[in-house]
Amino acid sequence: MKVFNKKGFAALAAAALLAAACGGSTTEGKTLTIGISLPLSGSSLASAGPARDGALLAIKETTIEGYTLATKILDHAVDGVHNPAQAATDVTTLVGDETVVAVVGPFNSSSAKAQIPVSSEAGLAQCSPSNTNPDLTKGDAGAALRGGRPVNYVRVAATDDLQGPAVAVYAKSRGKSNVFIVDSTDTYGKGIADSFAAEFTAGGGTVLGREGAPAGTTDFTAIVTAAKALSPDAFFYGGVTADGAGLFRKAIEQAGLGDVEFYGGDGIQDGSGEGSYIAIAGAAAAKSFSSVAAIENIPDKAGFAAKYEAEYGEAPGAYSASGYACAQVILEAIKTAVAAGEVTRESVRAALTDTATVYSTVLGDVSFDENGDTSQKIISLYEVVDGNWTFVEQIDYANK
Repeated sequence: MKVFNKKGFAALAAAALLAAACGGSTTEGKTLTIGISLPLSGSSLASAGPARDGALLAIKETTIEGYTLATKILDHAVDGVHNPAQAATDVTTLVGDETVVAVVGPFNSSSAKAQIPVSSEAGLAQCSPSNTNPDLTKGDAGAALRGGRPVNYVRVAATDDLQGPAVAVYAKSRGKSNVFIVDSTDTYGKGIADSFAAEFTAGGGTVLGREGAPAGTTDFTAIVTAAKALSPDAFFYGGVTADGAGLFRKAIEQAGLGDVEFYGGDGIQDGSGEGSYIAIAGAAAAKSFSSVAAIENIPDKAGFAAKYEAEYGEAPGAYSASGYACAQVILEAIKTAVAAGEVTRESVRAALTDTATVYSTVLGDVSFDENGDTSQKIISLYEVVDGNWTFVEQIDYANK
């Protein structure tokens, strides 16, 4: 039999009861597919590729007796940039495959904003390794995305109402008092820039100016010229590498402001390989600082790094462990559904979002609240040193 979504449950009630009475399941012996929906080409690959690889490693390591696990990977980058419209198309494709019981992704908050209404209506569970915009889950905005339906989306990343302020406090601790802000104008970029600005000014700092530069902007000359006239002692960029972060940093250096410190969120912390912020900015990447909305000091950091390197021939990226953790919680939800006697989209969704469940993951113990947000409220901070991102410290806001 196929794996049925909740709309097909009633039609199979009698068969399900018979199978349960015999100790079996309506899907036993069949394929269960985990979708992976991320931007996986062009400059976006540097950020999202490690999350994909972490998820695939967790799935590869797992067996569920009586079932075959499969993956379906879809790339919603267009011209190397995450594309919300394509993200919506891709989740529609996954919804249309009745073997898909859950999805790892998406990576970017604007893509999540496009996907959640679709996956929610279908009752298809999602776990994002990296989405940070608070409005995806919290308050009236989060409820509106779900359309009044039960929570189907969880994330293992902390949110920008923590991440933006953490970067602002760090910049202030380094003596910065006058910042110029540029954001990519999308859900993530504008959101984290807003939260950074609010905390920076609350702490006595001054936002000298702010400009929007939509994804795909390649010429930052006019913006940097305007900023230079204001003599900032720091820049903040809200957005991801594929939006133009590295090109913005290069333009700053070319204007003679290379010694002015550059701050950003997790959107620029994507290693140093091809297409990364460091690779694009080159020598100008020096004096750059970023956050990641996740724990750096995971419980068995060395062990995870060793098996990841054995599989892929390279060190884990900023969101490798988070991708692995998302797959872990999905796999545990599937096991819970199996133990209950039947695997459906609804049984997996209900298991995944159960607020009483504590998942033992590579990130440590994780649970999700009534909105789908993680119990881990950790922000990690990094600096570019000798051409690589170097860990500085992590802040646990759950203890504040």
